[in-house]
Amino acid sequence: MKKEHIPVIVWLCSGCLLIFTMVIVGGITRLTGSGLSMVDWNLFMGAIPPMNHQQWLEAFEHYKQFPEFQQKNYLFSLPEFKNIFFWEYIHRLLGRFIGLVFIIPFICFLIKKTLSKKLILQCTLLLIMGGAQGFIGWWMVKSGLVNNPDVSHFRLAIHLITAFLTFAYTLWLMLSLIYPQKNYSNKKLYNLSLILLIVLIIQIVYGAFVAGLDAGKVYNTWPKMNERWVAEAVYAMSPLWQNFVNGLAGVQFIHRELAYVVLGLIIYIFFRAKSFELIKIQQHAINLLLITVSLQVILGIITLLMGVPIWLGVAHQIGAFLLLGASVFSLFIFKENK
Repeated sequence: MKKEHIPVIVWLCSGCLLIFTMVIVGGITRLTGSGLSMVDWNLFMGAIPPMNHQQWLEAFEHYKQFPEFQQKNYLFSLPEFKNIFFWEYIHRLLGRFIGLVFIIPFICFLIKKTLSKKLILQCTLLLIMGGAQGFIGWWMVKSGLVNNPDVSHFRLAIHLITAFLTFAYTLWLMLSLIYPQKNYSNKKLYNLSLILLIVLIIQIVYGAFVAGLDAGKVYNTWPKMNERWVAEAVYAMSPLWQNFVNGLAGVQFIHRELAYVVLGLIIYIFFRAKSFELIKIQQHAINLLLITVSLQVILGIITLLMGVPIWLGVAHQIGAFLLLGASVFSLFIFKENK
């Protein structure tokens, strides 16, 4: 690790922690049904919440003009509206703060010529990913302001996975600065880690589908779906593929089965690694995968059995975040340094 890179590493680490916090707040926002409480998007003026009773009344009246109030929350009082407004407001405010944390130090690093040409390009891509996330978030919210008082689960999945990928890329850049002269690798374990990362991304997408469709609140039994390994509702829709992108039972079924695939892959990687002489940090990467997947599987089962209470739903999302971080770390550790 080069001394001049320490401020950049701290900056990237701060970005990782803030994105982690953003995902937690986003999970709470989704699980509390708060995401459609702010029905417009103003990049600068939207940072200021209602400051007095009259402004709160105006915001509430504006909310009443949209499907969520008209079809679901028509009995809401002003205090109840304030409760859901709070989480969406915090979510958006945190997004603005993250933007400033990424942009201002980046400009300072450019002025001081701290970054190499390669790192400038990488950080520029990171900023584009972060900026796109804000627009994707509003594009997602807009889907719930037209006819259906729920956001599109497809747009929710895109919003979530771009946040996870932004975190993953930030972590990757940070690791490349912490270990610039890494002279160890393992091609077989790298390839397995890459397969794991791809499957895990698909699993996270299906986790977003489950959240967007509230599919975690059906078939709250394990290991079977009520009395069957494959519930009849899993293949009830026609054509068949519709079940696995729009059907509650089908989406939950895929999410269940992919969990076994992720677990099986990591167990295979764990035992496959025993055939190699690994250095300590490589063994740590393998152990971290096993610990995080064990935690996530346990959280997933408990969350399902308890019908997805808010705190467990958030904990399960945090588990996914940690597992993704562990898989990125594993991929980096086993990658050949070119």
